[in-house]
Amino acid sequence: MSGVTSTPTVNSVLQQLSESKSSTTSTADQLGDRFLTMLVTQMQNQDPLNPMDNAEITSQLAQINTVKGIDSLNTTMQKLLTSYSDALSMQSSSLVGKNVLAAGNSLPLGDNGALGGVKLDGDADKVSIVISDANGVKVAQEDLGAQKAGVINFIWDGNNADGTRLANGSYQFSVQATQGSNKVTTTALEVGTVSALVRGQNGFQLEIPGTGLVDFSAVEQIF
Repeated sequence: MSGVTSTPTVNSVLQQLSESKSSTTSTADQLGDRFLTMLVTQMQNQDPLNPMDNAEITSQLAQINTVKGIDSLNTTMQKLLTSYSDALSMQSSSLVGKNVLAAGNSLPLGDNGALGGVKLDGDADKVSIVISDANGVKVAQEDLGAQKAGVINFIWDGNNADGTRLANGSYQFSVQATQGSNKVTTTALEVGTVSALVRGQNGFQLEIPGTGLVDFSAVEQIF
């Protein structure tokens, strides 16, 4: 016979787990017990001619509740952050294979034209898109007229100012926007297809070929 003197049962294992769980207390509970022990000891050894007043006792009891409250709040916040991270992961993963608009000025031209976007920080009465080739030479300009603040997108048909269809390939664009005589702050947005989801130090990032890693929060539009 081995050294085992009894056969474990389901009930005995459950009881063991229960006892183990009940013997574990949180840091806040331990601190609270210490506060109470110190308070009782202080009351037992206080000067009978100069006892603690009700306000002082109430203050010390409030400290106990504060410690426990902070610990509970930290636990709750951690659970919320974990739930938010899980939800963000699921939401981000759903973007794999989809096209998104994010910061960038690339404008790839295909048979059906090229798609780009602009983010305006304010209303503009004139918005122009200046398109350049790979050498930085201006080849076309698109006037979008007046636009409200926010994200807008545009389609370039691939024609230059003379109406000549340019070759498919890589182009870039810049944005010029004004409201009266004032310049409106803009951000050029390029289209990319999400190929993967990557967990970074500061959260989830989307991998977009030709662009690199883009923060989930930086996505302005989904197609």
